[in-house]
Formats: sequence, structure tokens, C-alpha cells
Amino acid sequence: MQKLEKFLEWGGTPKKIFCLAISGLALLASIFDLAPLPFDAAWAAIILCGIPIILEAIIGLVTAFDIKADVLVSVALIASVVIGEDFAAGEVAFIMQLGALLEDLTVAKARAGIEKLVHLTPRTARKIDGVAEQIIPAEQVNIGDILRVLPGETVPVDGVIKSGQTSINQAVMTGESLPVDKGIGDEVSSGTVNQFGSFDMRATKVGEDSSIQRMIRLVQSADAGKAKIVGAADRWATWIVVAALSTAALTWLITGEVIRAVTILVVFCPCSLVLATPTAIMAAIGNATKHGFLVREGDALERLASVAKITFDKTGTLTYGTPQVVAVHSFLPDIPEQEIYTYAACAEARSEHPLGKAIVRCYRTLNQKDIIQAEQFQMLPGRGVRAIVTGKEIVAGNFELLSGQNIAVSPQDAAEAKKYIDDGCTVIYLSIGQKLSGFLALADTLRREATEMIAAVKTAGVAPVLLTGDHENAAKHIAGQLQINEVHANCLPEDKLNWIDAYQQEHKQVCMIGDGINDAPALKKAFVGIAMGRIGSDIAIDAADVVLVSDDIKELPHLMYLAKKMMATIKCNLTFSMTLNFAAIILAMVGILNPVVGALVHNAGSVLVILNSAFLLKWRKKK
Repeated sequence: MQKLEKFLEWGGTPKKIFCLAISGLALLASIFDLAPLPFDAAWAAIILCGIPIILEAIIGLVTAFDIKADVLVSVALIASVVIGEDFAAGEVAFIMQLGALLEDLTVAKARAGIEKLVHLTPRTARKIDGVAEQIIPAEQVNIGDILRVLPGETVPVDGVIKSGQTSINQAVMTGESLPVDKGIGDEVSSGTVNQFGSFDMRATKVGEDSSIQRMIRLVQSADAGKAKIVGAADRWATWIVVAALSTAALTWLITGEVIRAVTILVVFCPCSLVLATPTAIMAAIGNATKHGFLVREGDALERLASVAKITFDKTGTLTYGTPQVVAVHSFLPDIPEQEIYTYAACAEARSEHPLGKAIVRCYRTLNQKDIIQAEQFQMLPGRGVRAIVTGKEIVAGNFELLSGQNIAVSPQDAAEAKKYIDDGCTVIYLSIGQKLSGFLALADTLRREATEMIAAVKTAGVAPVLLTGDHENAAKHIAGQLQINEVHANCLPEDKLNWIDAYQQEHKQVCMIGDGINDAPALKKAFVGIAMGRIGSDIAIDAADVVLVSDDIKELPHLMYLAKKMMATIKCNLTFSMTLNFAAIILAMVGILNPVVGALVHNAGSVLVILNSAFLLKWRKKK
């Protein structure tokens, strides 16, 4: 039995395409008598397309008593051959294998997301033993070991900082767009990246307990409950087989004509029924591709049509994912805001901190001119920078820096800055000559098309939900701009997974849209996962069912409407197929149809199903 299964798997799709091409030519030669052969040319189709169907049916029946559509097809093939109706047998086998090929082409390819996630796991660690520094494999780190992490290195295990100041890129775990400053006593997670400055840490969670290993386990197990949709022909196969055999047997007994019984078996074969779903799916996938979507799972659009909620990651999905200067404010009437901006950019020009680099980048984009070189530049890790610009001492940094420099902040100035902090912004204060002069507010900015897209999603009858690793103020600010009522902030990967699972336990199917590594478990757990292709991580893309190649989220409502239209087309195809089969069965019972004509009726029905599905290729909802 295993040898039979290996035979059927040999060659894969290229083999099936080759066999179908030869079989199609053979059927044309048979019906038009094009080749003077000593046997009917249709035998090529019977052998190349029919034998695999018969073998599949035998394997299913023997190993699991699994009655699928191929059982009825096998009976019809054998009966047609026995009474000499070779063309009918070959034609039915050809149509069934064509449907199987189309289904294969809509099935997802093997994914390597987990392997890529494993590659993120740090391989080595710098262990400090007294004054000596030793590089050891990360799996040999024990709880309590003191480790050193240099700029640009990945944190090897979970731990607590014992000495040093730094800024950590936590996107791998939280998806946060802005780096997080860390100091003594702060926790750091494995897989996150040290932006600048070295620090020493004490290991608290190692091996399988570390954050990155937990992420791997989440991705591996997240899609265990995601059911695959079974084809209509196989779903109803048992009833089809019983009905066909019963009808054929009764007709033979009543009329005494075996040809009528065979004709019933031929017309009962669910050829157009088999084509109804995969042709619509392939046409819809072609439409989706034109609108920037790569559909990686064959049944993803079927699942998308039934979602009740759509959960969005914030950073990189609804926003651009890079910090921007959104406001500049001066506290002093004699110093304009542009001057505050210029001093900040000059002071930060040599900074290694991501926020400092963002200020310089935004300033250059806006002003298109050279930045004055600062003197006596000094980096103050975890706080900010100090420099001399045109003879003036400039200090730029956070509130802790002001306190450390004994720079007073009036209640009015603090209240002004708090307005931006409450909106989720990061505030960089600026003092000139030890006097607080103003501040810059930085934030991740909303995508231009996001507001219109969310409104269209609501119109489609799907409720938007914001799931983000960002803090609550930033999340609520973005949600308020987009009029998203349901918000869950401070979400780690397992939190996003749990929220999606909770919704689906309530029988509310969820579509998840994200871009980061931290979104991978949620993308895989969701009923449908959609990843941002251009800016998204490879791991998020590999975990998703659909990839938005261009990151143009305004096309998302089109994909949702397309999925619903595709399901309507499938239902239309199925209704037509069953009606045609029922009419053909009646005609076969009364002797009007013979096996060859019955097979041609199948051809006509299959062609009409394909044509109806083809309308999906250029479909777009009218506004």
C-alpha cells in the first residue's frame, strides 16, 4: 500500500500537467477519430488519469474505509470500460484529474517560518567570570550567570541589567516602533537587540524558558485548531456514492438495460461539482494578485469570507513604523520653534540613539541643508546628549536628564509636554545654556489610507480591533483617530494569541493583520492571517495565509468583498452542477442519454462552471 502511495506522489504537479496534456490530446483524437490506432485513443486518458483515481479510491477504502468522490468515479470508469464506452471513461477521468490539479495549485507551499525564527535564537553569550570574559554557547548559560552585551548584539537570554545604560529594540517581542531605554534593574528579553552602549546583566530565564524559545513554541502550536475546508464533492461523497449505485441498480433491474445503469454512473460523477470550488478560488486569487495580495493558502479566501473581527497590529500596519517629529514647541517667546528644531538636530547629529537619529533625519528631510557641527559632544546613555552648538551649551533628552542637570521645569511647561505624552508621543526636552527652552515630540505616524480603510472594513460588516505591544496612551490615540472601539495595548506575543483564541472560542472567526516577528504566532492562530509584505519580517510572512505585497492597506476591503463574492460564485456553481446532474440522471434513466452523450454533458457543465468562475478575475465591487 505504501508503494502505491509513493507511486501516486511521484513527480507532483509537473507529472499531472503532462498526463493531462497527453490525455486531452488523446480524447480529441478519440472523438474525432484523428489517429488510425488499433485501439481507442481514449485509453491513454483511462490509463494516465483513470488508474491514479482507482488507486486512490482503493487506498482510501482499504486503509480507512474513506468513501470519497473517487470511489464513484472508479465504479463509473470500470463499468464504462466493461461495456466498451472507452471515451466516456477517459473523459470522466480527465475532468476529475483536471479538478484535482486545480485544487493542488491552490494549496499552500511548504513554509519555513519556524526555521527562520529559530535562526533568531542567539548562538553565543559573553560570560563574565571575575574580570575575565568568555564566549560560550548560549545553551550553556545558567541562571545567575553574569553576561555582557555589546552594541548591536542580540540579548542571549532573559535577564536583569546589573550595570550600564542602553536602548533596546524590542520589536521582536512587542512590535514597538520606538526603542526602549534601559538601565540598572530593568529586564531584558532574549532575541531583542542592544542599540548602543554595553551593559552587564544577570541571567534569569535560560534555555526553553527564554522569551525567544517561548515564541518558537507559540508559532509551532498556534495553527493546531485551524481547520481546512473540505471540498464539496468529498463532503457529500458517501451520499453521492450510495445514491448513484442505488439509482443505477434499480434502473438496471427495472429496464434490464445495463447501458442505462452505466450512463447513470457516468452522469452521477461530480465532475462540475469538483471544478466548482477550485476554479472560483483560482480566479479570485488571480484578482487578488492584481490588487497586491499574494494568497499563500488555497482556502484562505474561503475562510476570510466568514470572519467577524479583524485584528490589527499598530506599528507598521496602521502606522509607518518609524518615529517622526510630529511637533516642535518653544517655551521662550524670543526663540522660535525652528531654532529649537535646529539646535536639537545639531546636538543629536552624532548621537547613536534611534530617537536622535530620527530627529536628524526628519530635520534634513524638512530643511534640505547642512547641519552645524557640534563641539564637545557627549552621549548620556539612557538620558540624552550634551553638546556645544555655536558657542551655546545644548542639552537634549528626557525628563530624568533635566533633573540630573538641575534644569527647572515649570508646571505650565510640564502640562504642555504632557498633552503630547498622553497622545502616545515621546518628548525630547531641549535646554539652551542651562535654561529649558522647548521640546520635540516624536511618534509613529498614521498611514494616509488607514482611516478610509477602517471605515470600509466596518461597512463590510467586520469589527476592527487594535492589538498592539505599544503602551496604552499610544494605542488609544491611534484608535481614536481611526474610530476603533476595541483596543488591547501592552500585548506580548502570547497576549495577542490569547485574545484571538478568546474571540474564536466565542465562535467569532478572526482575521489578523500584522508585520512583525512578534505577530507571527497570532497570524498563524487566526482563522486568516495577513502579513505586510514590503516592511514585514520574513517570519510574519511565512506564518500568514495572505501577504500584502505592496503594503497598500487601502485594498484590504476589496479583498474582503472579493472573498464574499467568491463564496457566492462557488454556491452558484454548486447549485448549477447539482441541477445539471439531476437533469442528466433523469434523462439517463429514461434512456435518452447514453454514456458518451452523458460524458459530453459533463464537459458542457464543466465549461459553464469555469466560465462563471472566470468572471471573478476582473471583479470589483461597485461604489
